Amino acid sequence: MEEKELTFEESLAKLEELVSKLENRDIPLDDAISKFNEAMILVNNCDEKLKDAHESIAKIIKDNKEIDFNIEE
Repeated sequence: MEEKELTFEESLAKLEELVSKLENRDIPLDDAISKFNEAMILVNNCDEKLKDAHESIAKIIKDNKEIDFNIEE
């Protein structure tokens, strides 16, 4: 079964949960390594989504650079 791609917010929430678990000093080493690996995958997912968002915003700004967004009252 293929796992659905997580949104940025879902990835961030899971990452925060994993960090909390990793901060527990009672976690066995093998579990800590597994959770750390999962956390790094989530970090990469968040990073890619942020890069995509940045590129999208930059394109929107570039495409609309001639529009005057100053609203006069």
